[in-house]
Order: sequence, then C-alpha cells, then structure tokens
Amino acid sequence: MKRSTPTLLLALLVGTALAQASSPLKLVLSQALVQTTTQDGKTVEKLAPDPKSVLPGAVLEQAVTATNTLGKVMANVTVNLPVPVGTVYLNSLKSAETVQTLFSFDKGKTFAAAPLKKTITVTENGKAVQKEVEVKPAEYTNVRWVLGELAAGDSLKLGFRVKVN
Repeated sequence: MKRSTPTLLLALLVGTALAQASSPLKLVLSQALVQTTTQDGKTVEKLAPDPKSVLPGAVLEQAVTATNTLGKVMANVTVNLPVPVGTVYLNSLKSAETVQTLFSFDKGKTFAAAPLKKTITVTENGKAVQKEVEVKPAEYTNVRWVLGELAAGDSLKLGFRVKVN
C-alpha cells in the first residue's frame, strides 16, 4: 500500500512555521527517499528528494537546515523535529561535534541523550516491581539538537532517517 508523504511533512511544517514566526533562525525542511543501488559491485545510496508516495518499509531521510539570520552569533540554539506519524526512527545523520543530539519517547515532553531509560512495572513472583529499562530507538517520538553556537549567516543541516510503517 502506498503512503502519501505530504501528510508526513504536514506535522513538521506546522511546528516549524510556528517556531519561525518569531525567530531569527530560518528552518528549511526536506524529505528524501533513500534508495540503494549497486554500481561496480558496490552498494551505494541515492536520495530521491520529495517523493510523492512511498511503500511500507521505505526509508526516508528527514532533515532541517537551520540558518542564522540574526546578523550575530547565536548560542545554545535548539531545533526540534518530531518523528513523523506512521514512521519509526532509525538513526540520526552525522552532525557537527558542537551539536548535542537529544531524544524523546514521550512526544517531546522530556529529552535526554541516548541511551534513554524508562521505568516500567512488571510482575515478579506475584508482586509488582518497577524496573528501569532502555528505550529502543524505534520508540523515539522527537529529536532535539542543541547547537553550541551558530555564526551569523551560517547554516547547519540536521536530520534523521525513519522507516515507513
């Protein structure tokens, strides 16, 4: 069954538009279908930008390019991007060493560096016991990047990959 990607981006666009309304940080969203092919016996990846539809199991690259339009250095810049509904988080794109990547599994209420931990209640010997377990990346609902500094006019691409359900 094909899935329409405009609905995946809609949530991203609404949140970003609200964030940009009063911010000197320009955010440009992009989405690409990750395709793997074989060339000269080697597996290579190719990105097909703005796919019109995708099949379940397809891998998409969600990215946001943040540009400082303030005219001076911005410090501790925060950029948030939800994992689109109907997808599962796979991994983050490599980012600069000055960028801290944080994750949420509670729809953006709390963020922490990976590996995330959560407390669950299990029954052992007939008693309810609380245990701390690691949150699987597939449970991530939001990604946040904290940029140490972003110089005037500089841009930085941030993102992650997801698998379509």
